[in-house]
Amino acid sequence: MAIQLNHTIVHARDPQASARALTALLGRAEPFRFGPFFCVELDNGVTLDFLAQEEDTVQSQHYAFLVSEAEFEQIYRRIRERGIEHWADPGRRQSGQINHHDGGRGVYWADADGHLLEIITRPYGGAGD
Repeated sequence: MAIQLNHTIVHARDPQASARALTALLGRAEPFRFGPFFCVELDNGVTLDFLAQEEDTVQSQHYAFLVSEAEFEQIYRRIRERGIEHWADPGRRQSGQINHHDGGRGVYWADADGHLLEIITRPYGGAGD
């Protein structure tokens, strides 16, 4: 059996709202409930399982999604339509821009809990900069 990532827990102050915000941006089905989790299922079977954070402050994590060119266009359009601040870089210095690493496109934005989310159209390291 091949080893594959199955799920990861994403801490959030309001897990239902955070999961729904992500599904709306990515164009995914509504999150489903599994115990205390609100789960966002991706095409490769991996789920992001949003769980309520006990403390007021959520430790920021980074989640990157590999998407097609068409999906990038749709998601990036939603980001702009919603007025979500976004950057071409994880250091948040290139505001309102996208990057073109490895001949693809990428963009970063932060969710309500401070997690840095990213969409890319090519895996990093495949074509060089």
